[in-house]
Amino acid sequence: MSSPALSKRQTIIQAATELFIEHNFNAVSMDKIAQAAPVSKATLYKYFDSKHALLVAVVEELCQAVSQTMDESLPTEIDGIDSYLKQVALSFMDLIYSKEGLAIHRLIIAECHAFPELGELIYQAGPQNLFTQLENYLQSLNNMDEFNMSDTAFVAKAFFGLLTGDLHLQCLLNIKSLPSTAEKQAYINKTVPFYIQGFFHDAI
Repeated sequence: MSSPALSKRQTIIQAATELFIEHNFNAVSMDKIAQAAPVSKATLYKYFDSKHALLVAVVEELCQAVSQTMDESLPTEIDGIDSYLKQVALSFMDLIYSKEGLAIHRLIIAECHAFPELGELIYQAGPQNLFTQLENYLQSLNNMDEFNMSDTAFVAKAFFGLLTGDLHLQCLLNIKSLPSTAEKQAYINKTVPFYIQGFFHDAI
């Protein structure tokens, strides 16, 4: 069970997420977030000292489901790689191809143009955490002498890159509608074997 403090923090983040998506970042004040939570302004500032800090927390919270999948699905056997990567891929695609995920992505791009330091914080809180988790798993495979990947950081980032690319760009630009669960699964079933063949071919 979540502690009262954690529950209050998550309530604030959820309120901020909904307001940012509905009204855009610049149109939302800390007063409006406090009212929507609802919490006092003192309580709001106890957890977050600015809207930018809240935006970072929103990204971190959105990525939490993917991070949790990566932890809970971690295989204990070498032959579980394919299944593991497919589970992680689906969790990641459920995030980035959701209406909420796309809306926050667009908002971040717009806001970070004026505040590049914010972009670094968001990158560390969201994408970089996921890259590091997968990199740690890949490094564990190296340590077991099952594979010999010379640049696990690159290999980890390549995995997530394959799941975005042109498809994600078209969705961001509203050229293409959001893929269905079946379409995402079909994409994953093509992408993961391609990824494994490309980066895991050097098995010892």
